[in-house]
Amino acid sequence: MELNTEIITTPPADAATVVLLRDTADGLQVLLLRRHQASNVLGGAYVFPGGKLDAADQHPEVLSRLSQSSDHLHERLAEPELPPTQAAGLFVAAMREAFEECRVLLGQAENGSADLSALQASLSAGQSWTQALQAHALTLQTEALVPWTRWITPKQASVTNKRFDTRFFITQVPADQTARHDEHETTETLWIGPREALLRYWDREIELAPPQIMSLVHLSRHANAQSVLTEAKSRKPPVVQPEPFDQDGIRTICYPGDPRHSIALPAFPGPSRLMFKDKRFEPESGLAALLD
Repeated sequence: MELNTEIITTPPADAATVVLLRDTADGLQVLLLRRHQASNVLGGAYVFPGGKLDAADQHPEVLSRLSQSSDHLHERLAEPELPPTQAAGLFVAAMREAFEECRVLLGQAENGSADLSALQASLSAGQSWTQALQAHALTLQTEALVPWTRWITPKQASVTNKRFDTRFFITQVPADQTARHDEHETTETLWIGPREALLRYWDREIELAPPQIMSLVHLSRHANAQSVLTEAKSRKPPVVQPEPFDQDGIRTICYPGDPRHSIALPAFPGPSRLMFKDKRFEPESGLAALLD
């Protein structure tokens, strides 16, 4: 992973990310997708499904196919400054990206069962997301998505030359669906326990960006998917605005709760800062800070 030194002057683009969970005999697992090595954003890294908010995500026809109203979704997102249609569009973007990147659909047809292969065929044939939802009479089940955190890339971004205002949503993967990567933007599907993912990162077996590292630390404190969902429903999604600085020539990112951060209240458990060493980010006190 290469360190970005560019100061980004453009405003952050609205985006949505979905953290897909499942319970197994071995405990809680989370879905990670490996981005294509040639990608200009985090190529080769393991990420959660997600992407930018599209104008079509706020199209009236799409919003009419949500199981909850735009006003209700606006209230759930807890960002009063946003128009309700934009708030609802972020839920749509999260569900769209989940299907496009790993073929998981949080929705159902009027007859109760969605034909995922037919939906994919329609999209591959050139239909827009709006047209495909309409053609297959699909309703998107927004109840399944729970707002979890909100990450805003700083102007001095550390691992990308783009800025995003990303809403992270939590959901449990439908029991009758199998996630699989699209072989275009993503090249590998990995279901893994949060703690195991952190250990594999530490052993340099997989590559993770800071938001994924800190999210996995957060998830590792939970025993099952319901525990994560219950916590997310109990509070407003914390806004995470990393504040980078250079310390002894080393890029350091601090998070809310760190003595150097402008916000004193921690946004999540785990270390309050990461340092860029040997082309990756790690806490000052090493692996123990990720796992304790």
